Amino acid sequence: MEQIIAYIQQNIDEELPLGKLAGQAAYSPYHFTRLFKEMMGISPLYYVSSLRLQKAKDLLLNTNLSIRDIGMEIGQQSLGTFTTRFTQRVGMTPAQFRNTANEADRYLEMLRKLESWGTPVISQPHHVTVRGTVRSEHPFEGVVLIGLFPKPIPEGFPLYGTLIGTLGHFEMPDVKPGIYYLMGTTISWGTDAKNMLLPQTTLRTRFKTAIRVQSGAELPHLDVTLHPPSLDDPPILISLPVLMNHFLGRVQNQESYPYLGKGKARG
Repeated sequence: MEQIIAYIQQNIDEELPLGKLAGQAAYSPYHFTRLFKEMMGISPLYYVSSLRLQKAKDLLLNTNLSIRDIGMEIGQQSLGTFTTRFTQRVGMTPAQFRNTANEADRYLEMLRKLESWGTPVISQPHHVTVRGTVRSEHPFEGVVLIGLFPKPIPEGFPLYGTLIGTLGHFEMPDVKPGIYYLMGTTISWGTDAKNMLLPQTTLRTRFKTAIRVQSGAELPHLDVTLHPPSLDDPPILISLPVLMNHFLGRVQNQESYPYLGKGKARG
């Protein structure tokens, strides 16, 4: 399966239908899909589309190609379809993402100057508090971004999330019953804007199994360890500066809810 993942990454510009990928692995499409999902958490074709959106992020930052041309580069013939999919899975439109590079450095500097990273207390929480500890295999100084996502890939806005300014304890209060996937990544102090927007080398972590939150049931303490990117890590599609900006807005406005997102997952 690792050879297949490497094959996908090396041939992402080619047509990669399921039958072709399964043939490379010498499995039936059904068996191949099952094994791939066991390893990656997502289907082979969803993984392919994720890598292509990651390529689109790269092209937006490092070329002057139009948004329409970038969409065609990753196989999206319709500008509307490309814009919709990019927005859903990155958290902003392609044009907004391209312009965010101008703000990313400022957000990181504002986080560095924060005096308090405490999580606001909800006086009467209606649901469960998810608590855990983040450790690291490697020395690290900077921001840790942690979120609960509906799929085992960090894309779109997390349903719940937080930022911490050092390794150690984190918590996300008032999490509604449901099935979530905990994932996190880092931004070291001094990271430039492009590496914030294209976090391909950052330390990261993910809880290998789904987290099932049940009303009235206490969750076990979650211990996760940051590590360098590995082949079976899904690409980080969500725009990290957007999460930083949401967190800063919550802190500065002294809002009472400690999670990120929009709509019901506010922040």
